[in-house]
Amino acid sequence: MNAQSQSFVTEDGRTIGPTVLDLRNITLRFGGVEAIKDISFDIREGEIRAIIGPNGAGKSSMLNVISGFYVPQEGEVWFRGKPRPAMKPYEVAQQGIARTFQNIALFEGMSVLDNVMTGRLAHMKTNILTQALWWGAAAREEEENRAAVERVIDFLEIQAIRKTPVGRLPYGLKKRVELARALAAEPSLLLLDEPMAGMNVEEKEDMSRFILDVNDEFGTTIALIEHDMGVVMDLSDRVVVMDYGRKIGDGTPDEVRGNQDVIDAYLGVAHD
Repeated sequence: MNAQSQSFVTEDGRTIGPTVLDLRNITLRFGGVEAIKDISFDIREGEIRAIIGPNGAGKSSMLNVISGFYVPQEGEVWFRGKPRPAMKPYEVAQQGIARTFQNIALFEGMSVLDNVMTGRLAHMKTNILTQALWWGAAAREEEENRAAVERVIDFLEIQAIRKTPVGRLPYGLKKRVELARALAAEPSLLLLDEPMAGMNVEEKEDMSRFILDVNDEFGTTIALIEHDMGVVMDLSDRVVVMDYGRKIGDGTPDEVRGNQDVIDAYLGVAHD
């Protein structure tokens, strides 16, 4: 049996399943600049997979490849054992992949509840006319989607701000609302682009707890970009390290921590 199709149990008793997403020899160019250079790694079901590296390493570009915003010039994206053709972001979302953004992308004038409701768009099947009339199937669909959103709001402990316009919230709560919107889509694979950037220690502790809870209680597979190495080493099952568009490390937190190329990249040692 292929090792990628096998499941295993981690030291803390969590089950990591077969490969969900397999990135094979991905190369992404912008003009003459290679943002990603022949990188391969996989993401397994149920794990927390970190993507780390210095600024400009190509991490967000890789997340954009996974989510369909960018199409690589070379290489293949395999999803659940099949090669994935070039797809629009909304098509990728329909496959069960949701994401948050490095720069918060919320509707500032809308309430928290309405922002989180936008995460349910892929689950809305009725047409605009029946939605406007709020009748029959549209009414039932609205009620089901509202109930799903309320569960996410309760889970992330943001009930008290559910009717507050997002523009009035502090930064840390905005990041939590963005996570709520992504979770409202009920993804099987959740992509988090620097979910703790700009947060204080207490906010980071809260976000770390929610990420672990999402993974544990919902069984959601998570891939995250994060610069706080303490957070990465505490949360992640495996870590892939990028530097100047190349992969320089891949393994468990302990394996990556002892990798000399990784140490050099983070200490700013010149490369040959």
